[in-house]
Amino acid sequence: VEDAYELCRQVTATYAKTFYLGTLLMSAPKRRAIWAIYAWCRRTDELVDGPRARLTTPETLDQWEHQLESIFAGHPIDDVDVALVDTLEQFSLDIEPFRDMIAGQRMDLYRSRYETFEELNLYCYRVAGTVGLMTLPVMGVAQLPHSSPWQALQPQPDPASEAVALGIANQLTNILRDVGEDARRGRIYLPLDELALFDYTEADLFNGVVDDRWHALMRFQIQRARKFYIQAEKGISALSPDARLPVWAATVLYSQILDAIERNQYDVCRQRAFVSTPR
Repeated sequence: VEDAYELCRQVTATYAKTFYLGTLLMSAPKRRAIWAIYAWCRRTDELVDGPRARLTTPETLDQWEHQLESIFAGHPIDDVDVALVDTLEQFSLDIEPFRDMIAGQRMDLYRSRYETFEELNLYCYRVAGTVGLMTLPVMGVAQLPHSSPWQALQPQPDPASEAVALGIANQLTNILRDVGEDARRGRIYLPLDELALFDYTEADLFNGVVDDRWHALMRFQIQRARKFYIQAEKGISALSPDARLPVWAATVLYSQILDAIERNQYDVCRQRAFVSTPR
C-alpha cells in the first residue's frame, strides 16, 4: 500500500505541479487519497492523450471501465490501483464520476471540434468537473451546528456544484494554455461559433495568428473561466476546515495561469503560460 501511494505521489508531483503543492497543505490521509484519485485520472487521460493514444480504441476504454469496476469491488489489478482501493476503504467515493470521466475520453476518440460552449461544457464536466465530485468526499463538508430547533431544519451545505465549477474552470484554463499544442494535434477546443463571432478562422488558429481578433477572443474566454473560479470559491467555506486552505490555494494558483496568458499577450502558441515554483 505504501509503495502504491508513493507511485501516486510521484505521478501527481510530476504532472500536476501546481495542484501537488496544494495537496501538501492537506492532512496526510486526505493528501494520499487525492494522489490516488489523481493518478487514476492521469492514467485515464493518457489513454487518449498519451504517447500510446493512437492504439486506444473504444474497446480499450471498455476494458478500462471493467478495471475501474474491479477496483470498486476491492480487487486491484495494477500496482497503482492498490492505493485507490485503500482510499475507497477510508472514504465513501461514488463510481459514477469515474465512469463519467471515461465517457469524456470517449468523446476525445471521435471529436476534435466543438460547435458551441454547451457542447464544450459537457466535455469539460466529464473530463474535469468529475474530479470535483470524486474528491469532495475526501475533502469533507462542514457540518452546521444545531444549537436551536430552527437551525436543525436548515439543510446542510452541499458544495457539489461549486466543486464541479472548479473542475470546469481548471479545464478551461488548460484549454486556453494548450491552444497551440492542441492545434498541432489537429484539435480545437475553443467553440467554433465563438471563433466566428470574433471573425477568427480555423486557418488563423493553425497558423498561430495573434492579432486584435485573437486578443478579443482570448479576453472573452478568460473572462468566462474566471467566472467559474468565482463560482467555485463560493463553495470553499462549506468544506471541512482542514480542506479549505488547500483547495483555496490550488484554486488561486491555477487561476494565475490566466494571468500568465495575459502577460504573454495571449500568445499561447509560442509561449507556455505557467506559474513559477517560487511564486
